[in-house]
Amino acid sequence: MTISTMESRNHKFKKAILVKGTVLFLWLFLWQLAYWAVGQDLLLASPLDVCSRIFVLVKTIYFWKIITASLLRILCGFLLAVFLGIFLAVLTSRFTVLYDFIALPMNLIKAAPVASFVILALIWISGHKLSIFISFLMVLPLVWRNVHDGILAADPQLLEMAQVYHLPQKSVWRAIIIPAVLPRFLTAIRIGSGFAWKAGIAGEVIAIPNIAIGTELYHAKVYLETIDLFAWTFIIILLSILLERLSILGIKYLSLFLCRGISL
Repeated sequence: MTISTMESRNHKFKKAILVKGTVLFLWLFLWQLAYWAVGQDLLLASPLDVCSRIFVLVKTIYFWKIITASLLRILCGFLLAVFLGIFLAVLTSRFTVLYDFIALPMNLIKAAPVASFVILALIWISGHKLSIFISFLMVLPLVWRNVHDGILAADPQLLEMAQVYHLPQKSVWRAIIIPAVLPRFLTAIRIGSGFAWKAGIAGEVIAIPNIAIGTELYHAKVYLETIDLFAWTFIIILLSILLERLSILGIKYLSLFLCRGISL
C-alpha cells in the first residue's frame, strides 16, 4: 500500500467522521429545540438529562447485569433459530414433500405480529424465557427461507458434473452448495440479528422478567420516568447498532473461514 493511498483513506475516514458528527450534532440540537418548545419534562426529556442519566446507569453493576441477562437470552434464541433453520432448510431442499408442511407454519409466523405470539406464549412460557422463544421464532423463518433458497439456487450444471464424475457428497457441498448458500445465509444473519434484538426486547416489555432491559423500559413508562424511558431507549438503539456491527464483522470472518475451507 502506497503512502498516497493511505493518505487518501485517512482523508476519507476523517471526512466521514466529520459528516456523521455534524449530522448527530444537528439532530441533538433539534431535539433540544423540541424540548424547549414543549417545556414539560414529563412529555419530553432533554438530551443533556438523558446523557447524564446514561452515565449514571453505566457506573452501576446492576446495569451491566441487566444488559448481560437480556443479551444472553436473545443470543440463545437467535443461535437456536440459526441451527434449526439450517437443519430444516436441508431437509426441505432434499425432501420436497416436507416443503409444504414446513412452509405453512413459517409463513404464519412471518405474517403474525410479535405481540400476538408474546401474549399466546405467556400461557405456556415463564417470563424470563419468553424473550428466548420470541427471538427464536422471529429469526427461524428468515434463516430457513434464505438457506433453503440458497441450496436450490446451486448451479444445476455443476451438480450434474459432480454426479457424472461421482464426486463425494462432502465435496459437492463444499465446492458447489455452500458457495451458493453463503450470500443468502449471511444476509439472513445480518438481518436476523436486528429482528432478534427488537423482538426480544418487545417480549421483555410484555413479560416483565426480573432482570431485563424491557422490564426497565416498562417500569420507566409506568412510573412516568421520562428521562429513564429515553435513556433506556437510547441504550437499546446503541446496542442494536453494536450488535449489527458485530454481526457484520462475524459475517466477514465466517465468509473468509468458509471460503478458505472450500478452497482447500
